[in-house]
Amino acid sequence: MASSPADDCLVFMMGEFKARIPKDRQYARNHHWVQEGPGGFRVGLTAFSVRLLQDIYFLDWTIDPNTPVKLKQEIGQIESSKAVSSMFPPADGRIVDFNTFLLDDPSTINSDGYGLGWLYNFETDAGFMSPEQYVEFLGTKWDETQRMIKGQINEG
Repeated sequence: MASSPADDCLVFMMGEFKARIPKDRQYARNHHWVQEGPGGFRVGLTAFSVRLLQDIYFLDWTIDPNTPVKLKQEIGQIESSKAVSSMFPPADGRIVDFNTFLLDDPSTINSDGYGLGWLYNFETDAGFMSPEQYVEFLGTKWDETQRMIKGQINEG
C-alpha cells in the first residue's frame, strides 16, 4: 500500500492550524527546512514560519550567489501581510544560488513551501535537527510565540 504525503509528515498544532513537518528533510532553529541533494542542501521556510508570516508577497536578496555567509548575517528580506522580516541563513556556509522563480512570484512559498517554494541552494558542514527534534523544539517555543502574536494583535 502506497503511503500518502500526510503519512510522511509530523504535525505541530498551532492552535487550530496543523503545521506539517515532512520527515524527508532536516530543520534549523530559525524555522528553515534543509533537504540534502547534489552539491549541498536545498533550503526553504517551514509551514510554521509561513503560518506566522501569513501571506508572503515580496522577497529580496541582499547578497549574490556563491557568497559565504554566517549564521546571523542578514541575506535578504521577506514581506508579508504581517511584517517585513530579515532573512538569515540556517548556518554558516555558502549560498550557491537562489530560486529565481520566487523573485517574480514569491506567493509560491505560501502554496508550495516544501516544493517549488524553496529559497536557495546552500553548502554547509553544519548539523541540523531531525523532524522529531524540530517538533519538540517548536513545543518549547509555542507559548512564547503565542504571547508575541497576542502582543502584536493588542498593539494593532
